[in-house]
Amino acid sequence: MSLPQGLAASPEGIAEGDFVIARAWKYDGGAHWVVPGRYLGADRQGHWVIQPQGSLVSRPGAGFAAESDAVCLFPHAGDWVATCYDDTHPADVRLYIDVSCNLGWRPLKPAGWEFNSVDMDLDVVRSTTRGVYLDDEDEFAEHARSMGYPAPLVRRLQAAADDLLTRVLDGDEPFGATADGWFVRGRRLIEQAVG
Repeated sequence: MSLPQGLAASPEGIAEGDFVIARAWKYDGGAHWVVPGRYLGADRQGHWVIQPQGSLVSRPGAGFAAESDAVCLFPHAGDWVATCYDDTHPADVRLYIDVSCNLGWRPLKPAGWEFNSVDMDLDVVRSTTRGVYLDDEDEFAEHARSMGYPAPLVRRLQAAADDLLTRVLDGDEPFGATADGWFVRGRRLIEQAVG
């Protein structure tokens, strides 16, 4: 398998309510998570997408229906993708940031957009019970060896993870309350679509 090429930095002409597939890959070109959603809009941080409760979240060998709404932020710049949860989520996770690279958009046929990223193992997590922590450092080290991550990329992603950890601990936006307004907007969009 090979990773998507020629991705756009921004989804030109995208509109609120447009269908968006978030598709993550692994560095060796293997498929990872795929999650559908609806486009909400953009701010100075990036593009926001709601992934409604009941959406099929899948990867090779695994799949489940999302138990609550999630709001994702695909940044204008940076090596990460953030998924925000609120207190309707059945687990204790409120923020899950995937350290990622090769972020980009491509149009879907006949309509909609696909957002692609390469998941690079490291995750910054905010939990109601465990606080804020960096996860999967062991997986990152193992994959760096087995998948041949270039040394400059390893350094860049470790620096990104450290920066994200500090920003989340400090409550910097968009990792603070910014997602709250996007949840409201997203749920209104879902209600209009259903009603």
